Amino acid sequence: MFQQTFKNFNINLNVLNERNTFSSGEPVTGHFSFDLTKETKITSITAALEGKANVHWSSGGGGKKRRRRHFAAKLEFFNLKAVIMQRNGGMHTQIKLQPGTHMYPFTCQLPQGDFPSSFHGLHGKIAYNLTVGINRPWHMSKDFTTELNFVNSINANQPELQTPLSGSNKMTVCCLWCASYPITMTASIEKKGYIPGETVKIICKFSNGSSRTATPKVRLQQKQVYYTKNKVNKREYCKLLVSVAGEPICSHASDVHTEIMLTIPSSASPTISNCSILVVDYLIEVGTNERLDAGRNDSFVSKRSRLMDVKKSHAPCSSPQALPLYAKVETENLCFMFQWRFSVPSKFFSAIVFQFGFPASM
Repeated sequence: MFQQTFKNFNINLNVLNERNTFSSGEPVTGHFSFDLTKETKITSITAALEGKANVHWSSGGGGKKRRRRHFAAKLEFFNLKAVIMQRNGGMHTQIKLQPGTHMYPFTCQLPQGDFPSSFHGLHGKIAYNLTVGINRPWHMSKDFTTELNFVNSINANQPELQTPLSGSNKMTVCCLWCASYPITMTASIEKKGYIPGETVKIICKFSNGSSRTATPKVRLQQKQVYYTKNKVNKREYCKLLVSVAGEPICSHASDVHTEIMLTIPSSASPTISNCSILVVDYLIEVGTNERLDAGRNDSFVSKRSRLMDVKKSHAPCSSPQALPLYAKVETENLCFMFQWRFSVPSKFFSAIVFQFGFPASM
C-alpha cells in the first residue's frame, strides 16, 4: 500500500472584516501549508480563483411511459490563474521538497464586477473558490480548494434606507347577501434598512367590524427561483424562516394598536437579483389569514423588496427596483394579508431594504 505523500493541507485566509466576507475588487491574501512524508519533486504551485453558478432539478417519472426530465444550467463569472512558485526554467524545471512541513504565502485579487453573492440552495448554488494546485512530473495535479464567502455590497448611507413606510387596507367578510362591517388594518415599519439578527417592529392598527376574532400573523420566507438558460424553464422553492403570531383581535373591536416583533435570522444570505439562473428573494407577510401557517400563498396582498449586503461608503449606488404589485383577497377564509419583499445587504453589515405598498380597494 502506497504511503500518502501530502498530509494536513490547509488554506488559511486573512480576515478582512468580522463577517469574514469578500467583495469584488478586494485582495485575497493568506498562506497554505502541507506536510510531506517523503522527498517530492514538483514543477510548480499554482492558484486559481473561480466564481460560478450552477442549477439542476428534475421532474416527471413515476410511470413506465413517463420519462424523468432533467434541467440544468451553468454560469462562469471569472476564472483567474496565477503561479505561486516556479523555477526560472519553467514547467520543465523540477524543485525538490524535503519531508516535513511547508508553508507558502499567496496574494490575489477579486476582479471588479457586479457578481452575485455566495449562496447554497435546494437546486443550485453560487460559489467562489480558491484552488491551490501542486504539479508534479508524471502525476496529475494535486488540487486543494477552499470556498470564499462572497457578498455583493451596496452603499448603506442612502437616506432612502432610513425612510419609514406605512400603508392600509380593508376587506369585508361576505356570506351570500349578508355582509359584515369591514376589517381594516394599518401597518408601518420604522425604516427600510435592517441588518440580519435585528428585530423588525411592525406597528399595526386594527378595526375588526366582523363577527370573527382575527389573529394577526407575520412570517418571513425565503423564495428561491432556478432557471435554465434564457429562462425557458424554472423551478421555485419557498422556505419558511420565521413565523410569529400577535394578540387576537376580538370581534367588533375598533382602533386596536398592536406591535409584532420579527427577528431576522443572523444567517440570512443576501438577496440575489443579478444572476440569470438563480434568484433569491425574501418575503415578509403580515395578515390575519387563519390558514397562513398551512402554506396558503394565493390569498394575500403582496409587494416585493430586496435583502442586500450593505457596504459603509459614500460611493453612489442605484436604489433597489420594486417588482409589480399584485393582490388577491379571499373573503371566505378571512384572508387579509400584506406582504413586503425585501433583500439582505453585505460587507460590514447586511441590510434589509423594504419596498412597502398596498393596492387600491378591491
